[in-house]
Amino acid sequence: MQLREQLEAVVDQAIESAIADGSLALETAPSAGLERPRDEANGDWASTVAMRSAKLAHSNPRAIAAAIVEHMPENDVVKSCAIAGPGFINFRLSDSVLQGVVAQVREKRSDFGKGSVPDGQRRVNLEYISANPTGPMHIGHGRWAALGDSMARVMRHAGYDVYEEFYVNDHGTQMDVFGNSIAVRYLQLLGHDVEMPEECYGGAYVADIAQGIVDREGAKYEDMDDDERRIALREIGYREMLENQRTLLEKFGTTFDRWFSERDLYVPDENGRSAVDRALAVMSEKGYIFEAEDATWFRSTEFGDDKDRVLIKANGELTYFTSDMAYHYDKVCRGFDHLIDIWGADHHGYIKRCEAMMEAWGYPGKLEVVLGQLVNLLRDGEPVRMSKRTGEMVTFEELVDEVGVDATRFLMLSRSSDQPVDFDIEVAKKQDASNPVYYVQYAHARICSILRKAAGEDALSADALAEKLVAADVDLSSLTHDSELALMRKMDDFGEVVALAARDRAPFRLTHYAQELAGCFHQFYTNCRIIGADDDVRDARLALADACRTVLALTLSLLGVSAPERM
Repeated sequence: MQLREQLEAVVDQAIESAIADGSLALETAPSAGLERPRDEANGDWASTVAMRSAKLAHSNPRAIAAAIVEHMPENDVVKSCAIAGPGFINFRLSDSVLQGVVAQVREKRSDFGKGSVPDGQRRVNLEYISANPTGPMHIGHGRWAALGDSMARVMRHAGYDVYEEFYVNDHGTQMDVFGNSIAVRYLQLLGHDVEMPEECYGGAYVADIAQGIVDREGAKYEDMDDDERRIALREIGYREMLENQRTLLEKFGTTFDRWFSERDLYVPDENGRSAVDRALAVMSEKGYIFEAEDATWFRSTEFGDDKDRVLIKANGELTYFTSDMAYHYDKVCRGFDHLIDIWGADHHGYIKRCEAMMEAWGYPGKLEVVLGQLVNLLRDGEPVRMSKRTGEMVTFEELVDEVGVDATRFLMLSRSSDQPVDFDIEVAKKQDASNPVYYVQYAHARICSILRKAAGEDALSADALAEKLVAADVDLSSLTHDSELALMRKMDDFGEVVALAARDRAPFRLTHYAQELAGCFHQFYTNCRIIGADDDVRDARLALADACRTVLALTLSLLGVSAPERM
């Protein structure tokens, strides 16, 4: 149980006692209403219950606060409490209950701060990085990868069952344009005088794909019919780009439960009906499909959209929205409690029609869209738009290769998804406190170094060293220095930070928490001698350092960032 929950139980008991003996004229006990004081000097927690109850109790808030304080039961949670301002009750937690956080962390290890979610809300489909396999992944894809993967990790720790999905946009016009672009480059390499069409993929990577085909298979496709050649080379390029995406994302530490192909939506089942057919049929049965101007429409204005949406054009071509409709209906049929999509901010106008489609099927509120702003790439504060190597855009892969997975992830996650990220390549490569990921990782590595020094061992892992050095029932009563107490308070915050980050789909909060926790450790290490202190103090401080190491590593793992033992 977190310290906040323990304190709430004590305050709730005081309120109930005050009501029971008539000191508070309330029929039911209000919640404790704990919050962090703006000024840490006022205590660890503050209750607003007195001010919230004044009207119902027909009493002055300070009088209510006094009644609650008078009825505080005997407990080992509260060190002191005081009434402040218009009726705040400020609490200072006891040293012993804070010391209990160290024991709890060392007992639970990677399970520290885990939560639970009720049935009916737990099973979540999280779709992110909806990309065309027609070119290299861009920097924006990198942000969605970091955001989606970390969101899944955080939500799992909070108790959700998260299923991660990559939607492969491998159907439609863009795939044909891609195939034609490769075919033209292929023929050019074989000496044919053909020009790239106006609508094409002109990047150097297309020529590289064509060169690879020539190197492996020579002129095999030269004499084919144009359509046959385009389709054949399209499929080769498609497989190559998809494999590149898989390889890069695995390198980035991002894996998916399913790579969902848009093409699968058009494959008939044993009854001859595709996912698109099934989705349209159900929507038609609901009465929200109509014909007009030789086209088929979805009556999305029934659900607040600004206009109805075309599903099948007059020429028989299906719109992109039709695929999206079929895809989301497929997700619903797979039994998820909730659907989350991460989209770029430029898709904002697309949300209402998708919400309308879900409501039309009878699932209002089941789809949640998280919009992500783009990344501004900088080098020493100056904008970077082109790759020095290729003269084209800087790709996600190039960024990872230059600055590494950990720095890319941490900086991509450093801001809320609805805010742009200014990603400075040179800052990401620095090995000093100005680089936030280095600052946090260094704190973890420093603790590992302390454990090695204390044990006189250089080969064992930090876990093995901690087990060897500090007994599970170590006496923690000497941990009373202000910086020790501050570090324990910060560790106790972890569970609540995870719960709020999961609820708000906001893993960026963990980057801030990691830096704050690292800062608390550095302050503790500066003020409190470990090696060379009296044996009982040394052992208690080693236990505190080890617990901090555990929470730092756990926080970094939820961000998908490594926790090195040496730097």
